Amino acid sequence: MEQEVKLINIKDLVLWTENPRDPINENAVDQDIVDRALEDGQNKWSLAKLAKEMGDYYDFSELPTVVYHKKKPVVYDGNRRIVLGKIKHGTVKVNGETNILLPEFPEKIPCNVCSKEIALNNVYRKHRDTGSWKPLERDIFLYEFMHKEKSLFFTINEKTNIISSNPHLNQGYVKKEIFTEENLKNLGFTVKDGDIFSVHNNEESHSILTDISNIIKTKDITTRKNRGKVLERLEPSSQKLINENKNNEPQLFNDNFNKTKKVISVPIKIKRQSQRTQKKETEIFGGSLYLRKGKVSDLYRDIFELYNFYIKEKNKLSQYFSCLIRMALRLLCETAAKEDSHDQKLDKYLKNNFTEAKNKLDQDTKATLSASNITKESIVSLLHIGAHNYTAAKNFDQTMALSIIIGEILTLTFGKDS
Repeated sequence: MEQEVKLINIKDLVLWTENPRDPINENAVDQDIVDRALEDGQNKWSLAKLAKEMGDYYDFSELPTVVYHKKKPVVYDGNRRIVLGKIKHGTVKVNGETNILLPEFPEKIPCNVCSKEIALNNVYRKHRDTGSWKPLERDIFLYEFMHKEKSLFFTINEKTNIISSNPHLNQGYVKKEIFTEENLKNLGFTVKDGDIFSVHNNEESHSILTDISNIIKTKDITTRKNRGKVLERLEPSSQKLINENKNNEPQLFNDNFNKTKKVISVPIKIKRQSQRTQKKETEIFGGSLYLRKGKVSDLYRDIFELYNFYIKEKNKLSQYFSCLIRMALRLLCETAAKEDSHDQKLDKYLKNNFTEAKNKLDQDTKATLSASNITKESIVSLLHIGAHNYTAAKNFDQTMALSIIIGEILTLTFGKDS
């Protein structure tokens, strides 16, 4: 039978090392994959978000796709759910605490057991257009498993590792609008028979590609800003190089951005401007909080997701969207006040805990509060004003500073160890 539903114990299921979401060494074991999923440096797994979407229990209508490799049942589709199940039943170890609220999991899971060919077709059909795969992962899957030709995007990464080493480049518009044959030709690069050729020497080529990476990372070019103006947005030194070398004979370009992280300067005859300073986004609440289960924790997590949505999509959102975060902080504090002591007033809750919470902050963070005029006396009025006044609420730096002290107060009163 090509497809058959079978009950398989969570502990016996083997996670797929070639999972396009995040492939790993073929000799890796389940624990290696779970460690990687929990670390999730590039937000490929989002286990906490998945657990929240799953609700209170595992839905049997969502069958993992399994292929037997000899006697081993390997999970081709549904690896994230099985990771959660393995954590739930203790078949893998979790170092430290996580903010994942695990749903109820049966020990035996109904699985769609099928041939490798059917599994791969099912995986591709389910993920090709959902956004769960990024462009590079999709192109790799098509080449390695569906026997399609290498895309230009795939080839560029295969020969340079520039996309793997700079995840911000792994975007649809970068593939479709930046790394195109026409753009590459204008910059002095061509791709032929799976190789990259350049009119520049290796150091110059590396410097130009690094410049492209930087203008994407700093959002100097987006789908809404300077769209299509790749050459025009490069540093003047890069533009000068491209113009000077345009008549050179193309040579085979060999590089590896994974091994050569630093920016290689262009020849001394050209004065290259300093790279743009990268702006690091302030984390809401100063980072993840670990709160006791309940209304406060649920609302905190919703606000955390709202913030992540804002950071990811703020180029598409209005200037007033950040006001929602300020309003949500007030709602969170009001909820915490009531939960901490029945019908406790907001001002009493915040002021009673402000000093102790502030004392737990480092000196730099205290200075941030001071710069935003956040004190024991002002915190309540700032929340009230922010909830009713768009001008005040648009002060996003102040909103972030407010969230940090609120995070400390929540940890003090609702932390798992409090």
